[in-house]
Amino acid sequence: MHVEEQFTPKTWPEAPEKATLEGKNKFLGFWFFLGGETVLFASFFATYLALKDKVPKQGDLVSTDLFELPLAFIMTMVLLTSSITSVYAMYHMKNYHFKKMQAWLLITVLLGLTFLGFEIYEFYHYTHGLGFGYTHSAFSSAFYTLVGFHGGHVVFGLSWIIALMVRNSKRGLSLYNAPKFYVASLYWHFIDVVWVFIFTVVYLMGMV
Repeated sequence: MHVEEQFTPKTWPEAPEKATLEGKNKFLGFWFFLGGETVLFASFFATYLALKDKVPKQGDLVSTDLFELPLAFIMTMVLLTSSITSVYAMYHMKNYHFKKMQAWLLITVLLGLTFLGFEIYEFYHYTHGLGFGYTHSAFSSAFYTLVGFHGGHVVFGLSWIIALMVRNSKRGLSLYNAPKFYVASLYWHFIDVVWVFIFTVVYLMGMV
């Protein structure tokens, strides 16, 4: 059981996510976790680069036939904007403004859901509109694995943020939950950075 001390904006620590030993341990452990995630994504990127030109026969669907840069660009802007709103949320967390933090996190969630909506539309268009399914070719398998794995991380990140918002809606901020919000925000930034690499490697390079 955690005894939560009462704070005001003036008495709230400057770095609440690291103000306790438990918070520091969570912070450190999370960086190790991100290291593992980075290696995993790197392996998916390497696989995609190795298989992106592997199509069953001459004239089959390739990246230049599939990808729509305007849509991919909009998805990128939506996700990058959600990263900015997450920064604002953490700014208010550090200033002990719980309601403002929750509001910015809600905007972050809505933007994340918008991104997912675009991604679902993209996958549906490829599979049902163009007949480009997961087993269509080595290229399609590599594409769906990489982009779909990232989409799964977006779902997990959104679920994590929503769970924190709901669970702490009546508790307010404390030195116990501040590290959780901060780590969830870091995870969201990681997801955004990975997408920037996907946009560059898959979509931009795919149009060359």
